[in-house]
Amino acid sequence: MDAALVTVGDELLAGDTENTNATWLARELSERGVDVRRVLTVPDVESAIADAVREYADRYDAVIVTGGLGGTPDDLTMDAVAAAFDRSSEANDLARADLERTLAAVAETYPDLEVDVEAEASIPAGARPLINDAGLSPGAVVENVYVLPGIPGEMQRMFEGVADEFAGDVESRTLYTTEPEANLIERLDAVRNRFGVQVGCYPDREAGHNRLKLRSDDSGALEAAADWLREEATLVDPDADTRVGERTGTDERGSADAEDAPDGR
Repeated sequence: MDAALVTVGDELLAGDTENTNATWLARELSERGVDVRRVLTVPDVESAIADAVREYADRYDAVIVTGGLGGTPDDLTMDAVAAAFDRSSEANDLARADLERTLAAVAETYPDLEVDVEAEASIPAGARPLINDAGLSPGAVVENVYVLPGIPGEMQRMFEGVADEFAGDVESRTLYTTEPEANLIERLDAVRNRFGVQVGCYPDREAGHNRLKLRSDDSGALEAAADWLREEATLVDPDADTRVGERTGTDERGSADAEDAPDGR
């Protein structure tokens, strides 16, 4: 399974807000074996959002869009996703009922809160609503596109509700070495060509080591590549100055995962 992430917001492009959503989602998806192929940030412009969704929905197994939900003038994501699929937007009964319950629950705390329930509960026609347990604006699933809030806590909570719908075959191994990156180039090329795995080298100046990340959907090739590097490179344990450093993890499906992954909001 491959996926693309689309984060929406002028504040991201201006550098006013750090794009932590993309970082978090990429890591979560990678740990589930999903191959994240694109991370794109677009402005609060309906046509730009719609174009990105239309292109990526056709190209990838899944697309996750975050940001641009709510009742402010720059919250255009739901209408843009609807446009990408040539659908109208309409208030969803389940989303409306949940929104009304939430507003009733906070009425005493926020007596002046005014929300256009019909607008807030609107999602693309025929979409599956995703209830927002941590906020107001609902999300939605339209075919292979998942629309989530931009507020990190709300986004994470909503993603957890659909996380089981994302699974892939890509596994990873992470090794650590104190050898300079320049000294590793030939061996990294060799392991890539010999075993057909993806290889990344990520320096950590503060920790004083380089992180070598191997990824593949072939478990045998992945293990063989890791074994080869154990023999050919000087590896260390990042938590103790000992030879042989590796970190892998196993999720509920029994696949190995690394501790780190790509970046973004």
